[in-house]
Amino acid sequence: MLYEGDFSSPAGRFVLIAARFNAFVVDQLTAGAIDALKRHGVTDDRIDIVRVPGSYEIPLIAQKLGKTGKYAAVICLGCVIRGDTDHYDHVAGAATSGIANASLNCGVPVIFGVLTCETLEQAIHRAGAKAGNKGFEAAVCAIEMVNLIKKLPA
Repeated sequence: MLYEGDFSSPAGRFVLIAARFNAFVVDQLTAGAIDALKRHGVTDDRIDIVRVPGSYEIPLIAQKLGKTGKYAAVICLGCVIRGDTDHYDHVAGAATSGIANASLNCGVPVIFGVLTCETLEQAIHRAGAKAGNKGFEAAVCAIEMVNLIKKLPA
């Protein structure tokens, strides 16, 4: 038997966790995610947005909200841009592993929409310019995963 998610309008609420750090990029990711959800039939009253200081803080809130049972999916949006120190490696790594752990621990899709870029230019391209909008893609992934989970055997 083959199980696949689809892009039909899913039931349930969605929460976007958006970092304030690098807001000029993350705000574009957030707008893209909202656009994707709306295009797939998710109404405004089923979308919540939670702001956190930065990408490092996303996993704790993702796990807390995912465990509430209130949300069909949690979409994590942030942007980490490499600087002159190794701070980037620590923040990007913690965000990545923390979001993965949150997904495994709470039982609902927790989608990774955190950009990890070498330059500001790369981030801008991935937030709606040349490389599309990764926030939009994260929301579409959330929809597919919600629908896939519904199809899986209990």
